[in-house]
Amino acid sequence: MYKSVTIAALLLSLAAGLSRGAAASPAGPSHPTTSDPNALDRVLKNLQDKAGELKTYQVNMDYVFKQPLVESQQRRTGVLYYAKFDTRSSLRIDFQTLQQDQEKPQTYKQQYLFDGVWLWEVDYQLETATRRQLAEPNQPLDAFSLASKHLPVLGFSKAEDLRQQFEIELVPEPATQPAPRQHLHLKVKPDSVYKDDYVTIDFWIDRQIGLPAEVKAVTPEEDVYEIKLTDPKVNTALDRKLFQIGVPDKFSQSVIPLAKRAQDKPSR
Repeated sequence: MYKSVTIAALLLSLAAGLSRGAAASPAGPSHPTTSDPNALDRVLKNLQDKAGELKTYQVNMDYVFKQPLVESQQRRTGVLYYAKFDTRSSLRIDFQTLQQDQEKPQTYKQQYLFDGVWLWEVDYQLETATRRQLAEPNQPLDAFSLASKHLPVLGFSKAEDLRQQFEIELVPEPATQPAPRQHLHLKVKPDSVYKDDYVTIDFWIDRQIGLPAEVKAVTPEEDVYEIKLTDPKVNTALDRKLFQIGVPDKFSQSVIPLAKRAQDKPSR
């Protein structure tokens, strides 16, 4: 899987699926327990019911990639933007800092942009820009469709489809926590289409505002992706120009057309 697609999928799965919970009307106990057999169904239904209401989304993020087997960790911070204009959606991720292991964080500007047809990756440190075509211009992909190829997008994936791919558990959170959160634990089934990419995926939703707070995904190689989201803004005005990237002339650029891209075997 392309690293950029992995990042986009993990982040978009939060923006696309869990943020629907903000507009969902809670039903049943505010703190689900193992004795509440319908709690999970209600959570999934609430997410599904509001799946079409997200127009824009902006959130600060802390993204950590861990490789325990080699004792390595990389942390990046930045901002995620999502918007749907007319019939096309766009996703932009602006990373601003990079921290390797226990070193001090450094300024490191890196951008990802998906506009329905092209996936851009611009690295200001390496002075490179890569543009991968993922769809035909007259058949643009919704950003959710891009994400769902690599990660289940809660709220867009039907509950029965999720259950075919995962064992799903709604984990009760201690009521004594300052901000109790809904915790969904997904364990990949042996025959799942995601079996080569993940072992488990955990989602946490801040119950007070109904928005995503954290996601953690573990791969078969024991790598770990952890994402924490703060200060979310839902359905506020975003300028269309935000989803345009201007690449400096001195940057080296590469373009991977759709035909060539389809022949390549994605690398992890």
